[in-house]
Amino acid sequence: MSLKQMSAVHKKAAAALAVLAVLGLSACTSNDPDDGNDNLKGGTSDAEAGSNDEAGDKITIGFSAPAADHGWMASITESTKAVAENYEDVELVVAEGTNDPQVQIQQIETFINDKVDAIVLLPFDGAALTPIALEAMEAGIPVVNVDREFNDPNAARVTVLGDNYGMGVSAGEYICSQAGDDSDAVVAEIAGIDSLPLTQDRSKGFKDALKECGLDVDNRVAADFTVQGGEEAATNLLQAAPKIDYLWNHDDDQGVGVLAAIDNAGRDEFVMIGGAGSKNAMEAIKAGNSVLKATVIYPSTQGADGLKLARLLAQEKSVDDLVEVEVPRQVQLYAPVVTADNVDKYLPSAFTS
Repeated sequence: MSLKQMSAVHKKAAAALAVLAVLGLSACTSNDPDDGNDNLKGGTSDAEAGSNDEAGDKITIGFSAPAADHGWMASITESTKAVAENYEDVELVVAEGTNDPQVQIQQIETFINDKVDAIVLLPFDGAALTPIALEAMEAGIPVVNVDREFNDPNAARVTVLGDNYGMGVSAGEYICSQAGDDSDAVVAEIAGIDSLPLTQDRSKGFKDALKECGLDVDNRVAADFTVQGGEEAATNLLQAAPKIDYLWNHDDDQGVGVLAAIDNAGRDEFVMIGGAGSKNAMEAIKAGNSVLKATVIYPSTQGADGLKLARLLAQEKSVDDLVEVEVPRQVQLYAPVVTADNVDKYLPSAFTS
């Protein structure tokens, strides 16, 4: 089966999960819960009788995530809070964001000692948080693992993931569609942190998709998901590559710096594709006055989706639109490409870099 065929199957499966998403599993979200994003609304006040949103037993859900030092991460926490506020039967206890695994472990220990009904956890380091997550599960507290996976599947009852490999595939397929028969197109890539599996997955998906249309990555540098890191990496790339036709930048937050470097270099001969789906990027795409013509979404609603799933688990409910009577073990969210043609669909729910 070719990558194109596998991608089609992958898209259908992802779409099915998204529809089932059930839950009203939200799409992307802004950092501002009052921005008109209907996916963050609903809850018990608008619930139909017999639906999953109908008020059930009062439950307490503990939430822990890394520090909100990045637009995407800030949106993870804010969207989770916004969704929780819609449920009168949910008390959400939010631990202070931290990039220290030991502090995060202590937060989960506190949740266990307080006997919360469920835990939603986006670990700074999945491996480091695995043992304490196992303890929570062994204590009878269902854990919903968000984004960064534990290294033992038994440490979570449900895992909510974005699709890093799929991001790369989406970006590569977009470039292939734009390049057409131009097999000599020069492709560049600005990755995130190379040591992270998510970056490796994105790069692999990108390379695999490009291979399908006879292209490859001619120039590649890595940044660190920050504005400063993006600007430095892009400056180095532009100096090393006098000609570029297409550039994929993995992350829209670091993309702010990438665009600054491009402006400083006076370069405009190529098409740039972003990653994650920030409001800033989408507004630039809609304006059409920069090299940025598309971005690939990596949903920042994973925490909010995790909260809805945790509520179902704690109240022993199932997913409305599934025949199966138990909540699925894993939900993987889709990575669509946003362009000027469809940006209005995604802009209201984008996060701010």
